[in-house]
Amino acid sequence: MKTALVIMAAGSGSRFGGGIKQLAAVGPNGEIIMDYSIHDAIEAGFDKIVFIIRHDIEEAFKEAIGNRIEKTCADLGIEIAYAFQEKDAIPAGYEVPAERSKPWGTGQAVLACKGIIKEPFAVINADDYYGKDAFATMAKSLKEMQGKTNVASMVAYRLKNTVSENGHVTRGVCARDDKNHLVKVQETYKIKPFPDGTIRDVNFREEGDILDPEALVSMNFWGLTPWFFGAAARDFAAFLRADNGDPMKKEFVLPTEIDALMHSDGLTVDVLSTDAVWFGVTYREDKPYVMGELKKLHDAGQYPESL
Repeated sequence: MKTALVIMAAGSGSRFGGGIKQLAAVGPNGEIIMDYSIHDAIEAGFDKIVFIIRHDIEEAFKEAIGNRIEKTCADLGIEIAYAFQEKDAIPAGYEVPAERSKPWGTGQAVLACKGIIKEPFAVINADDYYGKDAFATMAKSLKEMQGKTNVASMVAYRLKNTVSENGHVTRGVCARDDKNHLVKVQETYKIKPFPDGTIRDVNFREEGDILDPEALVSMNFWGLTPWFFGAAARDFAAFLRADNGDPMKKEFVLPTEIDALMHSDGLTVDVLSTDAVWFGVTYREDKPYVMGELKKLHDAGQYPESL
């Protein structure tokens, strides 16, 4: 029974302010965040790793992590594969606007894995640290999905633990029912903490709308089955066809697609609880904090001296 980990590493990291954010060294020995995710996933029993990258960063990516991980995983019998997200990877009959410069979002990124993945799989961001317990919890969930179709899961975190003091962030704000099933995920933009201790969505007005700090949010740690590819490919074509935003900027994002599938296809999403702590790098100014947290984990013996 195989389970795969898909790492979305094709993002441009525009808010990071230069350089390839997902390749930033943050560990005590120069580790990048993906090193920790892969370490924790292998420890939890994942036996396949798929990197989603862009062709223009392929050389730098393989130099920073790919070649090293390939050697390590070969010794462990773990399969490594690459998928490429490009803006022109769209269904036949559609055209990319000539002036569009970026791919079509996280939903399109996962679709790049169609044909590569045949087993239940987890999806994560390359620049987020999710925690050991989160991977163990997700691995158990994926094993329970084996052979099933329209089922999924997600690891949820508290909003108050996922904001940045250095600027606004985007989060999928979630609601669940009494059976611990996801009932709604709302992609919410420009969330930031205020000096009075509140957390607000400032997307529509400067003073913002106050959000519940205890609200569950998606950090793009999803558990899916291969059934997802067919349903998402159908919806991606409809997304491209629809008049639903600026064609230069609009994105087919994973949380929004999963929310749509819950309503259109009866997708059932289990909300997984975990004791894991999340942190990540959105802005360059977030890096010192992440470095400090990772050093604490090494000092506490959760990770070996060198990954």
